[in-house]
Amino acid sequence: MTAMTLMGRTTSTAAPGGTPALVVVAHGSRDPRALSTVRALLDRVRALRPGLPVHLGHIELNEPLLPDTLAALGDGAAVLVPLLLSRGHHVKRDIPEMAAASPARTRVAAPLGPHPLLVDALHDRLVQGGWPVHAGPDHAVVLASAGSRDPDSRTDTARTAALLSARTGAPVVPAYASAAAPTVPEAVRALLARGYRNVAIASYFTAPGRFATECAAAAPWIASPPLGTHPAMARLLLHRYDDAAEGDPRGRSNVMSMASA
Repeated sequence: MTAMTLMGRTTSTAAPGGTPALVVVAHGSRDPRALSTVRALLDRVRALRPGLPVHLGHIELNEPLLPDTLAALGDGAAVLVPLLLSRGHHVKRDIPEMAAASPARTRVAAPLGPHPLLVDALHDRLVQGGWPVHAGPDHAVVLASAGSRDPDSRTDTARTAALLSARTGAPVVPAYASAAAPTVPEAVRALLARGYRNVAIASYFTAPGRFATECAAAAPWIASPPLGTHPAMARLLLHRYDDAAEGDPRGRSNVMSMASA
């Protein structure tokens, strides 16, 4: 089984006599709650698949950094699964470049979103925050995301919003904490102006942090907690791992292929 890295190197993820390690790639945050949440999520992954080696690497701000995690693996095989919700610069450039610079034999999976399992988690978090079983005509949702200048990231977030709308039976508007429009407060004001009296914020973040806190503060009604350690998140990490390890191009991201299922 081989994969083409960003730098053009062909590698194999089939470790002789072993299973490729799962390396979950988190962004990193100055908020200590983020690191503890990610570690707890990895514990859920380990509980679901006890025989799988599971490691953590960060793009920035927290240790272990991804290059250090990969260096510790030596020339072993690994599948890198971004703990990121859409395509963007980190998925397209940063992670593949770090993987290509390491001696490990790597394959980079697709980001987590869009995917129905994310919608399961988003809907459950909304219900946890007070969303009714049956939404009324005055209910609407703002899907609050970090934001990116990459149009593919906005496309992915819009797709998740459409899936969540189908699940809730209410309008869902994607909005962003930075780098893209509309902002979360702008989306809230627009929905209120259209007559939606009960506007919820769906926190489309993997862990607590500054953006999640700021977006929740803009809620005129309820705000759901971040996705965190929801069981669907652990299942989705393993789903992305399996797709990439088995060579499914929908679960792989590199210079030749970028897609998500």
